[in-house]
Amino acid sequence: MDNKLSFEEVLSREERLVFTNVGDSMMPLIREGRDVLIIEKRDLSRLKRYDVVLFRRQNVKGRGEYVLHRILKILPDGNFCIVGDNCIEKETITPSQILGVLSGLSRDGKPFNMNGLLYKLYVVFWCAPYHLRSFVLRGKWFLSRVLSKIAHKLGIRR
Repeated sequence: MDNKLSFEEVLSREERLVFTNVGDSMMPLIREGRDVLIIEKRDLSRLKRYDVVLFRRQNVKGRGEYVLHRILKILPDGNFCIVGDNCIEKETITPSQILGVLSGLSRDGKPFNMNGLLYKLYVVFWCAPYHLRSFVLRGKWFLSRVLSKIAHKLGIRR
């Protein structure tokens, strides 16, 4: 793949994009810099709840930022409510922002079965109960901040 091509250009030419992600918003499913992701173009009418989509978010400088998040809900107006598996804040995106959908990933050089029982259990117990997951993540982050402050006061480096 030519490093000068945008994700949109690669998907337009090859209908498949393979890359390693940056960021931890999809933890624990996707590990930053370690998992190889396969994104494929898909008819937007075939997208469904809990699909993981690659989209382009506009930032304040007018340039786009690529983001991989999960569909929580398809809204009546045709837009999508999405959130990362390691995030609390939901956002709404339009169909025109979606570039493709996660169709596979490779972990430690081995294919991860996106249709297997392990993945389905992950979706049922971690992704589907968004409010419970949100509560768990808030508690984890709060505890981490408290422990960090205690360590700082005791002069312990973490």
